[in-house]
Amino acid sequence: MGIYPLNTIQRFFRLALALVFGMAIALLVHAPRAVVAQSPPTPVTELRGVWMTNIDSDVLFSASRLSDALQRLKQLNFNTVYPTVWNWGYTLYPSAVAQREIGRSLDPTPGLQGRDMLKEVVEQGHRLQMSVIPWFEFGFMAPAGSDLAKRHPEWITQRRDGSQIVREGKHPRVWLNPFHPEVQQFLVDLISEVVTNYDIDGIQLDDHFGLPAELGYDPYTVQLYQLEHRGRRPPDNPQDVEWVRWRANKITQVMAKVFAEVKARKPNVLISLSPNPQEFAYTTYLQDWFGWERRGYVEELVLQLYRNDLARFIEELQQPEVKQALSHIPVAVGVLSGLKGRSVPMQQIQQQVQEIRKQGFAGVSFFFYETLWNLSDERASDRTSALSRLFPRAATRPSLLQCWSGSR
Repeated sequence: MGIYPLNTIQRFFRLALALVFGMAIALLVHAPRAVVAQSPPTPVTELRGVWMTNIDSDVLFSASRLSDALQRLKQLNFNTVYPTVWNWGYTLYPSAVAQREIGRSLDPTPGLQGRDMLKEVVEQGHRLQMSVIPWFEFGFMAPAGSDLAKRHPEWITQRRDGSQIVREGKHPRVWLNPFHPEVQQFLVDLISEVVTNYDIDGIQLDDHFGLPAELGYDPYTVQLYQLEHRGRRPPDNPQDVEWVRWRANKITQVMAKVFAEVKARKPNVLISLSPNPQEFAYTTYLQDWFGWERRGYVEELVLQLYRNDLARFIEELQQPEVKQALSHIPVAVGVLSGLKGRSVPMQQIQQQVQEIRKQGFAGVSFFFYETLWNLSDERASDRTSALSRLFPRAATRPSLLQCWSGSR
């Protein structure tokens, strides 16, 4: 072995040391990137829901169609479905309460016969790890010619001139009197029946769990008002401040009964509400959802914001009562994905979802299933691809059991 000069040895040592440090730095820089790339993504929390109705949609009228729909939603990373169970004056599940009061235990549509649609949704939805929250879509409303309206004319409320029909689109409707104790018990019994008989995650009421402000002049309600006002009749003006407040407070009392009944049956069943913005809900439908939320009767809010104008959409998101509710409970936003004869472009839907996320809301629910891909001017494949980009990975559903205000 030869002898090398000291400076040569030093140069060799420095070079070797530099190589070792260089390799170490390279490992430190590049190794974490490889680990991160291979690690599963951090779970996110977001409500991703859709309403499933029997209006302009047949998804509920076939067990195979329903199964395919739930599978499709799961593949697109949805985690919540709101299937209608009370619509057009009938239940969409076999109901002893409906049999008693309507004379039919089930909606007569052929596709619902011989099966329990709600049981199917609950069982399949839960297998797919989706939350199932039955939706009492019609609330206090009923078709004018329905069996319910014919069997219980004393349950129908009216305007000051005695008229009862309220048109919703081309359809004549009547409204059950929410101030009548028998009507209240009927709705409470329907809800209680579903809570008792099905392994559901919650129940949902919407803007129809109120009353058009021009109604409430039926004999029963007039007499009730007189009893509480020393014989004075209700004001002729349906928008009289005190008259609006009195009726809204009575509906709040019904909501309290619903809450108490549900929690007595199954404390962990969620109370979800999908109303219009507060001012419109209160003055037009006597629905004080902000008051309900403050009293603890609402555990999830899905605010209906069916707007085309993005600036107006954002303005509604920023209302004080919405922000206050958001600090207490999960507040998601109902986004219109289309109607029959009214296509909503996916670009608008994407913009609204992005704004919902930007504002820190709990998530989104689309109205309604059929218009996510059908009943649209756009190709179903294009809309499906856009939805997959909106929800590229699975998300856990927000829960009131979490420290919600802290998570915002």
